[in-house]
Amino acid sequence: MGLDWKKLRPMIVSRIENRAKEYPVKAIVPVAQQVLKARSVLYRGISLLLQHIPISTCRCCSEVYVGENGHLIRTCGGYRRGVKNRPHKWIKGSLKDILIPVETFQLQNNTQKVVTHNERFDYDRISAIVELCQQAGAEPSNSSMLSSYSDLDIVAAASLSELELRVIARETLEAWETFRSGVQRLLFVYPAKVCKYCSEVHVGISGHKARLCGVFKFESWRGTHLWEKAKVDDLVPPKIVWFRRPQDPPLLLDEGRSMYGHAPAVVDLCSKAGAIVPPKYHCMMKLNGSTTPVRSIDRNGLVSCASMGMPNQFR
Repeated sequence: MGLDWKKLRPMIVSRIENRAKEYPVKAIVPVAQQVLKARSVLYRGISLLLQHIPISTCRCCSEVYVGENGHLIRTCGGYRRGVKNRPHKWIKGSLKDILIPVETFQLQNNTQKVVTHNERFDYDRISAIVELCQQAGAEPSNSSMLSSYSDLDIVAAASLSELELRVIARETLEAWETFRSGVQRLLFVYPAKVCKYCSEVHVGISGHKARLCGVFKFESWRGTHLWEKAKVDDLVPPKIVWFRRPQDPPLLLDEGRSMYGHAPAVVDLCSKAGAIVPPKYHCMMKLNGSTTPVRSIDRNGLVSCASMGMPNQFR
């Protein structure tokens, strides 16, 4: 016996209209407030660390390296990734290269009607994390509402000692872990969507209908989004970078790309400032792994390799 949808439809519509009464969930409000607080500590800490530890970013792609001179690993794919395995063109990086801005439409609540294509200019775009915390019941400050990280106040840190810098790095790394774990808990209660093709994020029960697929990611397609459930990495991209270990050469070589480790840019930055890295990152960082030979030039102008703790089969 089939279902009578004519009788079920009024019940479904009533349930949707009354859904707003269930939000915000009171038990989750402290989590949202903690996320906003950790976000502020994270931005302030990284702003201070960047005045002592430089970062480099590629002019032609999104590659980032925590260090002043970049690396020699040929992983550049250009602006549209038409050509692979090109050398990077390094320039000075900034805060937004480590903490990638992810923005979304600012809604009144998470149960309002779906944003149509013609209404796309009626809504402001703010940080996706701020929008998520707002829907969870937190009240963000004016600094949290800023959509551009360049507008944040950068505190002068020229007088910081090595010990003070280490303390800031430890607090920043703790804020990073609290930030990501808090967002994970919020996503268990409050839904968020991400486009499968262009990584556009929408915080709410259903994604918007603005035909903007690819617009915010500089791609050619201008169509509707294909929404799927968002994860923490969609709202807080970890920005994985090459990690230079003590046994690695001063400038990472392309020949050793299979031996080098990786780390989130925030973790790499804090570790270079003296913070202790949590054990869960040790595997991807390959802290005890082998490295590539160091190239040197002898008196005859010939390039030779000197092994740095490598097994015999790699010498």
